[in-house]
Amino acid sequence: MDWQTLLCPDRIRSYHSKGTSDLRSEYEKDYHRIIGSASFRRLQDKTQVFPLDQSDFVRTRLTHSLEVSSFAKSLGQSVGRAILRDAKDPSFHPDNQTDICDILSCAGLLHDIGNPPFGHFGETSIRTFFQEALPRITYVPEWTQGSGPVPLEKLLTDAQKADFLHFEGNAQALRVVTKLHYLVDEHGMNLTKALLATIIKYPVSSLEIDPSGPIRAHKMGYFQADREVFSDVETSCGLDGRRHPLTYLLEAADDIAYHTADIEDAYRKGFLTYHQLRDELEARCGAEDAAEPASGSQSLYRQAIEDLKHRYQKGVDRGMSRPDNYAIQNWLIRVQTELLHAAQESFITHYDEILDGSFGTELLEVTGAGKLNDVLGELANDHVFQSSTIIHIEVAADSILKGLLERFTAAVLDYDTGRELTPYNRRLMTLVSENYRTIYQIYSSGRSPQEKLYLRLMLVTDYVCGMTDSYAQSLYWKLNGRI
Repeated sequence: MDWQTLLCPDRIRSYHSKGTSDLRSEYEKDYHRIIGSASFRRLQDKTQVFPLDQSDFVRTRLTHSLEVSSFAKSLGQSVGRAILRDAKDPSFHPDNQTDICDILSCAGLLHDIGNPPFGHFGETSIRTFFQEALPRITYVPEWTQGSGPVPLEKLLTDAQKADFLHFEGNAQALRVVTKLHYLVDEHGMNLTKALLATIIKYPVSSLEIDPSGPIRAHKMGYFQADREVFSDVETSCGLDGRRHPLTYLLEAADDIAYHTADIEDAYRKGFLTYHQLRDELEARCGAEDAAEPASGSQSLYRQAIEDLKHRYQKGVDRGMSRPDNYAIQNWLIRVQTELLHAAQESFITHYDEILDGSFGTELLEVTGAGKLNDVLGELANDHVFQSSTIIHIEVAADSILKGLLERFTAAVLDYDTGRELTPYNRRLMTLVSENYRTIYQIYSSGRSPQEKLYLRLMLVTDYVCGMTDSYAQSLYWKLNGRI
């Protein structure tokens, strides 16, 4: 892959600025489009770990996205500097260092913009709803004569069904920024193709998922409804089925941000103490990580444990009332620095594989920091995501999302078919964002009745995914008679 093609500044809808007073690059313009958008602002009411939490400390998707943006930009700076310093690639020009920083900064802001309410569990709820609903919900197709009710799964193509059964926030993000965010027209934010390529973490369709294959195929990256957009971006950036190189840096920034943030949030909420963190890090220390300090051969993992204990003792020696608080906060900053450095080194080490598309894993997985990164994720899962508090919230969130999906799926079936909607369903459809209904009308125009059915179901997931945590909860209560 060639950087001058990879950094394609073109947009889905071409435009020409009037005059030359705007000195911003195309990628800097992307940044301002994103931070000024309602879609981005809604992330402030989508919680990262603790849905519907009233604390002003725990992270939201907005604050998490800002952290990822910052980390991604830092990785762009260090990687760009290394490529130029080591003369790694003649296609990478000095100006491109600023370009990749701007693209990664924007990509960090966008990476979660398609996530539904209630975090990643919301994605699971959407998938399980359609697994149960597509065989159960029936519809009388208007394109057949004398046909009775037919299960939805019989009326959709395999690819269309798979879109719902493997629903992904990553794929929804592409949909949000290229269509649903109705800024000027049906092209959404109309961002640069280099940025769009960077946020497509999995450049495969719902029928091409291979969890045991290379990381590019672990999940779906686009819906059938957005295939043309995906193909345009892929062709313009010269990807040919490969991941954009900057995607690896974005993914590393995301992993580092949420693994360290989850530990801090878990500590602040009382799910994990300093002593538990220290002891569990020790318990997961294998023989290869157990070298004594004097040997000079400590792994990064063992160094991290020793550094945590050192910071705690330093807090004790200083007479601090909360040496555990001092230790964990400062330790996590050190860990972030080490993980960022490891990701940058991994990118440069595997540069040729990344550029030819043969690199098939995460950057941190093939470094000495991989174990530390993985253990942080395991601790967050054990102490937070498996806690009774989170499980209770997820059970409630599941009821909310499936309740909304059930009602709006029933309402949308006869919408735009010429059939009369029931008074109740007609009222429900007025609740759906006018922008989303407009986008449906634009992209369903001229389509077959079967394709329109698929797009109407997409209209439901578009609407539900665009909700914040509190709006989804409030609407569910209202629809169930709690005014």
